[in-house]
Amino acid sequence: MDIQGKVAIVTGGASGIGAAMAKRLAAEGARGVYVADINAERAEGVAREIGPVAIAMGCDVSREEDIQALVAAAQKKFGQVDIFMSNAGILGRMGGIELEDALWDKMWQVHGMAHVWAARAVVPGMVERGEGYFVVTASAAGLLNIVESAPYGVTKHAAVAFAEWLRIAYGRKGVRVSCLCPQSVETDMTKGGTGSAGVNGVLSADQVASDVVDTMREERFLVLPHPEVAQYFLNKAQDYDRWLGGMQKLYAHHSNPA
Repeated sequence: MDIQGKVAIVTGGASGIGAAMAKRLAAEGARGVYVADINAERAEGVAREIGPVAIAMGCDVSREEDIQALVAAAQKKFGQVDIFMSNAGILGRMGGIELEDALWDKMWQVHGMAHVWAARAVVPGMVERGEGYFVVTASAAGLLNIVESAPYGVTKHAAVAFAEWLRIAYGRKGVRVSCLCPQSVETDMTKGGTGSAGVNGVLSADQVASDVVDTMREERFLVLPHPEVAQYFLNKAQDYDRWLGGMQKLYAHHSNPA
């Protein structure tokens, strides 16, 4: 897709990958960029930095009504939404089955249903026009899992699966779909450490945004800023049991570091 002249929404746009994407979309010539985030004040700062094409708006993606209001505002001002970057995410806490249901539910909402609600709001219009782009920010954890956090790994798998389904269902109706699956990126979420995700280095958010734009131009599905992930994914598919054994060793290392 050519970004020039398009209208974009970026959730989680106040920092990290979202802020970098909002800036990059504006630099690519988007005529409108909504910087949406639960932290409206920080979103406003990003929008000011971008300039006149950017508009900040508070949005809690765990609430469908917030996403509907965001899309309605963009449609009222610009007439349509061409690009939706469904990027907002949360780290939660480390752990597994012992973690409380409330945390699991929040992760399901932010990493699962938020993408569903966003697609519900924008995809019909994209189909009607015969063109649109929907980008889901998942994680390498959505392809490979992550040993430190069951809720994060499981819900990021859901994000990848939903992006796949969107591509299957709407790819021949003009809706382009890509799924971003990086390992560790320099954001607020990694300030406390990168854990196992940092094995192949920590990328800047600007590097990731550049990879997303390149993928959008080529209209490929997976965005893999860390190219090693492709090989890990292949290894998983070729010998699942061996791959699981390797992940068990990794889990043991991070659960009981020397």
